[in-house]
Amino acid sequence: MAPSDTHEPLDTIFDELVQMTRLVGSAMNRATQALLDADLALAESVIDADAQIDTLTSDIEERCFDVISFQQPQAADLRVVIGALRIAASLERMGDLAEHVAKQARLRYPRSSIPQELRGTFAEMGGLAEAIVSKTGAVIATRDVSLVADIARHDQAVDRHHRELFTIVLSPSWAHGVEAAIDVTLLSRYYERYADHAVSVTRRVVTVVTGEPYVGVSLT
Repeated sequence: MAPSDTHEPLDTIFDELVQMTRLVGSAMNRATQALLDADLALAESVIDADAQIDTLTSDIEERCFDVISFQQPQAADLRVVIGALRIAASLERMGDLAEHVAKQARLRYPRSSIPQELRGTFAEMGGLAEAIVSKTGAVIATRDVSLVADIARHDQAVDRHHRELFTIVLSPSWAHGVEAAIDVTLLSRYYERYADHAVSVTRRVVTVVTGEPYVGVSLT
């Protein structure tokens, strides 16, 4: 079967991947708001909506398996299919991380999970996450790998905030106790991992577009 026969299903798969970026972007945006406002209803809505992301991931996986099984794609298209599977897995994990933020907001309700003086930092991390996932969706939709550098810069900014927060909670001047320190550290880690998965997604797109080997991101 000619490689062109795979183009339509592959286009559908990538359209669904773009849809996933919108869903995980909305999830983290709303989870951040729930965290900042101690909004239980909003946190619950994020948690409930994660099932939609999981369902879309399963649909993408089935489409990819169908292309491999029934259309026998040649090398270039097979690279695209495998890349799409890996991208879907990373996006699903981003949805899970947004859900973790929402669950943390729910856990501490009606109190906030973060001290007042750190609200600005988490609001900024949420804004960076929103920018990262928006540009990730654009990279998937357009295959414009020139945006990858912007995403990497946003990721570096998230990493800086993560390191700063870790330093703050370990400081002798930290006055909020062990529980709050654990909450801040976990939440910061969720944003950092979210950004790292977005970087992984864009590097997968680079591999799909250029054929260059994938350069991994540590996601432990």
